[in-house]
Amino acid sequence: MRSFARVRALALAAVLWLPALHCFYEAPTRAELARRLSAEAVRERPEAVAALRQTNAEWDFMGRTYLVLALANIALQDPTQTNTSLTMIDQILTTTLELEARHGMRYFLLPYASAAPFVVQPERSQFLDGEIALMLGARRLVKEDPRWASVQRERVDRMIERMEQSPTLSAESYPDEAWTFCNAVALAAIAMQDALEGSDHRALFQRWIAMAEERLIDRPSGLLISSYSLGGTRRDGPEGSSIFMAAHCLQLIDAAWAGAQYQRAKAALIRETLGFGWAREWPADRAGPVDIDSGPTVPLLAANAGASGMAVLGAAAFGDEETLRALLRSLELAAVPIELDGARRYAASNSVGDAVLLYALVQGPLWKTIQARRAGFRS
Repeated sequence: MRSFARVRALALAAVLWLPALHCFYEAPTRAELARRLSAEAVRERPEAVAALRQTNAEWDFMGRTYLVLALANIALQDPTQTNTSLTMIDQILTTTLELEARHGMRYFLLPYASAAPFVVQPERSQFLDGEIALMLGARRLVKEDPRWASVQRERVDRMIERMEQSPTLSAESYPDEAWTFCNAVALAAIAMQDALEGSDHRALFQRWIAMAEERLIDRPSGLLISSYSLGGTRRDGPEGSSIFMAAHCLQLIDAAWAGAQYQRAKAALIRETLGFGWAREWPADRAGPVDIDSGPTVPLLAANAGASGMAVLGAAAFGDEETLRALLRSLELAAVPIELDGARRYAASNSVGDAVLLYALVQGPLWKTIQARRAGFRS
């Protein structure tokens, strides 16, 4: 009887306190959390970069991209931060371009970049070109600088030329392997160019959306697949670590279409219980392998680290505040936040993951600036 009473008491307690558990893991305000993450991001930590490169050289590169995008937003939001942000952005751009020039594009790629020749010659990676053009465009949108203008134009022109050579209007990131993530980033960089210089690539954007509807959509989920050959042969289906960033970039190309992709991704990938949120890497009926990009997955819940981090960006980009709060609660619960001298990082994450979170929390001004400038050129 005593044992039964104890079990009954525990069950009753669980019924009472579990629904309120999320109240103990509310994240700091968006502005405060961004301030703490920013304080950590600007610190030089060579050992963190070395650790990233040992696991995945792409993460070293992507950490640079997301930090530049975050700094651009911070500068546009708060002019008192402009000079500090631009100094760091210029340092990142200079170092990144020097490393690429010294070591070649494979310095930032996974080893299988050398497994076969690229289809389009001379070889280039859309992964690098797109994100470098995006960083350069973000820098110029904060404050124009002629030394970066010609570099960005060259990247954009190369991307467009290579995309036009493919029946999928896409360029390779790896040999005969195009990624929706990378080509969506490239399209966003081209939209930046339009905002900066008054060019007009709306016809290209419309053609790309039409092509994607015909060749890159997973049925019946309606989600963009993640990777494909230049000819359009599917490689990987929808991925949480890819779709949320792709949808965010496509906001600059077709806002309504991008919004529909986010809503479909939310329905297929984001889960919430007891006020805590997380994201799957794959839809439940489209399970695929967990690779180096996606990171670890929690069994039973199918909560994936990479997908959940990118879901934070998706929720913030599309104004889904309820989902954003649920995802941030899970960070407080499970990502092991470390606070030191007013700065924060997550022990369960790494510097690229923290940079994605920072960008998610401050994003908005950069995309609004692009949209406003393009509208101004068309009026």
